[in-house]
Amino acid sequence: MSNTVFEDEIRLSNRPLVISDIDEVVLEFLDPFRSFLESRDHVLLPRSFRLTGNIIHRATERAASEADVKDMLDAFYATQDRWQTPTAGVVETLRELSKQADIVFLTAMPPRHAAARRALLDRLDLPYPLLASEEPKGPIVQRLHAGRALPVVFIDDIARNLQSVQEHAPSCLLINLMANAEFRALAPQPADCVHIASDWVDAANAIRAHFQR
Repeated sequence: MSNTVFEDEIRLSNRPLVISDIDEVVLEFLDPFRSFLESRDHVLLPRSFRLTGNIIHRATERAASEADVKDMLDAFYATQDRWQTPTAGVVETLRELSKQADIVFLTAMPPRHAAARRALLDRLDLPYPLLASEEPKGPIVQRLHAGRALPVVFIDDIARNLQSVQEHAPSCLLINLMANAEFRALAPQPADCVHIASDWVDAANAIRAHFQR
């Protein structure tokens, strides 16, 4: 698969649906991004759960502006294949889950970088359909699932994305999963209805239990 699919091109089977975010869930993001920043004489400090204000120039100790952070992210995504690696256990777990369910990736990333991400995912044996959008995730999940009488699961590291899906697809099992423990400790706490997974094994157990309900 060489190009990112559009929503209307996704063909779901009569099986449960697992929709997963990418950065910090399927692919390591914060550690690779730190390495990328260090190659540009910047450091990422774990002072709060945000990038702007925490990316500091090594020599001047000045925080990068919001515009600079956006430019750095853009450059990182353009070369993501040099930096990003799979999170622990994701390849094997999704391979097993794909025997029971359809899997779709929904990444909050400028669509212009989707082709590079698609190529990286394919190289890493993560061949599932990819949607790249900067729009709220709840309406996208709602459209994908389309009210089917089948289990649906959404996995993300960001509380606001989980909340968006909760509002638009209330039957969805919500799972919070984040690879980087240091920044996870700084993250806003998800709602009580969200299953906080320690790793992909934990997430898979929750998903299979949801399928059996």
